[in-house]
Amino acid sequence: MRTLAILLAGGAGKRMGSSTNKQFLLLDDRPILVHSLQVFEESRPVDGVYLVVNQRDLPLIQEEILEVYKFSKIVKLVIGGRLRQDSVRNGLEAIDEPCDIVVIHDAARPFVSPAFIEKSISLMEMFDAIIPALPARDTIKIISKEGFVSKTLERDALWQIQTPQTFKYELIIKAYREGLAKKLLGYDDATFVEYLGKRVKVVEGSPYNIKITTPEDLIIAKGILSQLKGNA
Repeated sequence: MRTLAILLAGGAGKRMGSSTNKQFLLLDDRPILVHSLQVFEESRPVDGVYLVVNQRDLPLIQEEILEVYKFSKIVKLVIGGRLRQDSVRNGLEAIDEPCDIVVIHDAARPFVSPAFIEKSISLMEMFDAIIPALPARDTIKIISKEGFVSKTLERDALWQIQTPQTFKYELIIKAYREGLAKKLLGYDDATFVEYLGKRVKVVEGSPYNIKITTPEDLIIAKGILSQLKGNA
């Protein structure tokens, strides 16, 4: 089955407090985006990568990523939209070749492993939609607009969702087209599949698979990278 990846690298990095897109911040002397691209380059079942980027970052992508690192699997650069869900939709609609499976991943999560991606793809023989998640470790409360606790949620049923999220292509593009046509909000890609009434299989993710969003995340990411290199 032909498998394509949509890698989302269009974030503005507002919470990072940087004028530079967070995907270009350095982690071990290489941009975060390069680490994420390398994972998909090494994932054997992935046949190609559609890289979704911000329009203003195109020169930077060309000069500092494509020309320097020579990734062989990048099929096309796609311009992102206003919201993440718009960017994913743009990536899905940009696919103009035969495709059976789509893997959607946030480039700001550079520590997903090729082995996990390969496992998710192999599970598509049994499922139509797969997402990684971790059980919530902390107590989660719903807080009112006035700042008071309105409800405490049952932690045993709560999971923190990650990417990559893996889908049969026909299912996910139908889910996005119908969801956005109805102006629905998707908290993640699987949300649109849920709107269709389809079941989404959850598999255990990795605590290393963090999303680098804030300066504190970058500090944690450097520690994870040091740990992973020490175990290599």
